[in-house]
Amino acid sequence: MEFAHVPVMLNECLDGLKIKADGIYVDGTVGGAGHSIEIVKRLGANGRLICVDRDSDALAASKERLKDYLDKITFVHDDYKNLIANLDALGIGEVDGILLDLGVSSYQLDNAERGFSYMKDAPLDMRMDRDQTLTAYEVVNGYDESELARILFDYGEEKLARQIARNIINHRNKKPIETTLELAKIVEDSYPAKTRWKFGHPAKRTFQAIRIQVNGELSRLDEAVTAMARRLKKGGRMAVITFHSLEDRIVKSAFKQLSLSCTCPPDFPVCVCGKVQEVELVNKKPIVASEEELKINTRSQSAKLRVVERV
Repeated sequence: MEFAHVPVMLNECLDGLKIKADGIYVDGTVGGAGHSIEIVKRLGANGRLICVDRDSDALAASKERLKDYLDKITFVHDDYKNLIANLDALGIGEVDGILLDLGVSSYQLDNAERGFSYMKDAPLDMRMDRDQTLTAYEVVNGYDESELARILFDYGEEKLARQIARNIINHRNKKPIETTLELAKIVEDSYPAKTRWKFGHPAKRTFQAIRIQVNGELSRLDEAVTAMARRLKKGGRMAVITFHSLEDRIVKSAFKQLSLSCTCPPDFPVCVCGKVQEVELVNKKPIVASEEELKINTRSQSAKLRVVERV
């Protein structure tokens, strides 16, 4: 299957990064290289792009798509959260720009065998990095009821988390839950008939929650975003696209902390914290997709873009 990728808010990202021809840029979630190909086209002979992804399928596809620009690109198979260590290993100090397009890629959703979709039958998998051992099968069939309920509530913001967790346990006591459609049906049946389809597919929040747990999407996100922003050159920019409120809150908070010049209580007569402003918020409110983009790319519906500049 082709690793197709319609880049979300492409022009907004390119504008936000203010790409310089001789700059060093990082695409921490290269996916199908939809953003990367437009970044690398803007680089001159001395420009450099570091393409990172934890999904080996994504890296293979991006190498093919970017084959005309390989002299300017370095590919790294790793989680973007390990970017600082990877830059150190490559002997790269400060960079001019970093892009993160968080969440699951269109390819991962559309490729049924990856087990991300509640619309297509496949073994419960959901791993972005297929070298890791933890899969959705282990989460669904191995976690106890209270832990499942916590994950569904915390990561899926699922109001019926306890009911769904209880029904999962009841089903797996008879036989293991092996496929995506099995799980989707259990979630569907957990909802009262009259509200089942009120907010789209009833399994959407459960699948999001389990995917986040399998891939550790929220763990170390604050720490990683902070460390990456600090790796920017003065005037360098970082752009982050999020797809659900949990991610966006973490990114918003990390950027806000970096933008503060003092964290002392307001009644202190003088600053004693020693905090200095590290970034400036390029956009106070998140940028969202245009009406035109929403019509042609459904993935952009929940996307929010935040950009900061190193000071």
